[in-house]
Amino acid sequence: MAPTNRQARAARAKILAGGKSRKARVERYLKSTESKIKENARNALLLKGIRCSQSMGMVLKDLRSVLAPNCKLLSKNNSLVAFGDSSGQQSLEFLTTKNDCSMFCLASTNKKRPNNLVIGRSFDRALLDMVELGIERYKSLCDYSSAAKKRVGSKPMMLFVGDLWEHDEDCVKLKNLLIDLYKGDPVSKLMHSGLDHIIVFTTAGGGDDNNNNDTKPLIHQRTYFCKLKKNPRGGNAPYPLLQPCGPDMDFRMRRIQMAEPDLWKASLQQPQSAPGKSKKIKNQSTNLFGERIGRLHLERQIIDKMGGRKIKALRRADKLEKEADRAAVESELDREKGESNKEFEQTYGYQEE
Repeated sequence: MAPTNRQARAARAKILAGGKSRKARVERYLKSTESKIKENARNALLLKGIRCSQSMGMVLKDLRSVLAPNCKLLSKNNSLVAFGDSSGQQSLEFLTTKNDCSMFCLASTNKKRPNNLVIGRSFDRALLDMVELGIERYKSLCDYSSAAKKRVGSKPMMLFVGDLWEHDEDCVKLKNLLIDLYKGDPVSKLMHSGLDHIIVFTTAGGGDDNNNNDTKPLIHQRTYFCKLKKNPRGGNAPYPLLQPCGPDMDFRMRRIQMAEPDLWKASLQQPQSAPGKSKKIKNQSTNLFGERIGRLHLERQIIDKMGGRKIKALRRADKLEKEADRAAVESELDREKGESNKEFEQTYGYQEE
């Protein structure tokens, strides 16, 4: 059984305080939840709300087929409400932590909000943000029984058509969520056969006046299977042929809950060991040819009192020079002594002993 949220936080606080964790499994769990340079695929938890119709259950099953193997589907209904209920959000945090999923899709149906789908994600075992979608039209995988299906684990090509994906704040947040939901495992290289389907999201204008004055844009999601054919014009690049394979849906955004500024800023931080995140070294730069150039700031140096390194040849020369100076001094002293003796003998008539 995995440690609970409270146990994990207590163990982490104890480690930061300088102590050791009591249980090795808690340490292994905390190590697995640390930030990574290259993140793994985001796992999605698919669950039902208090009431879930058969059509919304089909939506969850199709999502499981599209997101496999990075998803987990819970068959039982859960008495939780995502928006406006703190206990419901705590239940979502508990379920995502227990099932090791950073994203969730909650399907429900009621009189006020029929065919409701909530897509959200968590960070550090806390709810980050979520968007509520109202599905108005849905075409499942069963309606495309004769069409080819995507391979398990293949990465999708995603296309967002419309200016709202770049200029509308809610659409930008939804686009970020959809990319995290469908992108799958991070890879460095791709084969042509790995790109076997494309998901197209198209935004239409706001709702008309006959639809309860709904101003939210209608979003069309279409999925196509990409069949690679030989290019009739020649060349190594294959020619893609698109055919609908589902699932397809039309939906509108109903409610959206943004992330807290502090939590959102923490979720965007990267480890210091990540590429491009190395600590900048002062007074160093790289020129056009890739050579490292540095600038040194030194105090004023007194060169006269500095002793340099003397090799053996220089030490011998210094010794010979000192001996020559000593011999010159001694010869000068002997000459002066001889002259003084001569002067003494001339003066007193005998030599000085």
